[in-house]
Amino acid sequence: MNTTSYLGQISSYNRRKACPIPERTALLVIDMQRYFKEVAEPILDNVRALIDTCRSSGIACIYTRHGHIDPAVDGGMLADWWGELIIRDSYEWLLLDDITPEENEIIIDKNRYSAFYETPLDEIFAEIGVDEIIICGVLTNCCCETTARDAYVRDYRVFFVADATATINEDLHISSLKNLAYGFAHIVDTRELCEYLHEDLQK
Repeated sequence: MNTTSYLGQISSYNRRKACPIPERTALLVIDMQRYFKEVAEPILDNVRALIDTCRSSGIACIYTRHGHIDPAVDGGMLADWWGELIIRDSYEWLLLDDITPEENEIIIDKNRYSAFYETPLDEIFAEIGVDEIIICGVLTNCCCETTARDAYVRDYRVFFVADATATINEDLHISSLKNLAYGFAHIVDTRELCEYLHEDLQK
């Protein structure tokens, strides 16, 4: 499904229009890990385009990795709910080969859906002067959506990229986009966002 279709299906909810302010914005790349390879591969080109554009625009790129050291200790309800969890330092825990953070870019390790839960993410954003976040990655309806909602209630303005997020099926993806557009985030697409940032860079 293309972005036009995504945005068309949620248009009645996605009424609030805005553009990110680059100097106040960070790109958050959620869980583009080998464990999620099958789901992540269809959006990989768009995620890479966002990373490249944000780097050239001076926008900080921050990455998350989901993983557990000992699920019996740090798994919580996720362990009860899913049974199988990603083990930190395993092959599946690593970022995809095509997602390569630069030396100065930060990787946040987390063990819950929200990238804010018991991580230094909030403090990092405060330190670099960020109050607007672009979210891409996987899964749309789990870690991406939960992080977007958590950001919103912390008073960040959230830009959620419809065609650079993905989950296991279209129904869950569209449902999340509708919910987020209704109450938490501006739903945008990769091409228009990248074009806007390139144009802003030329000013």
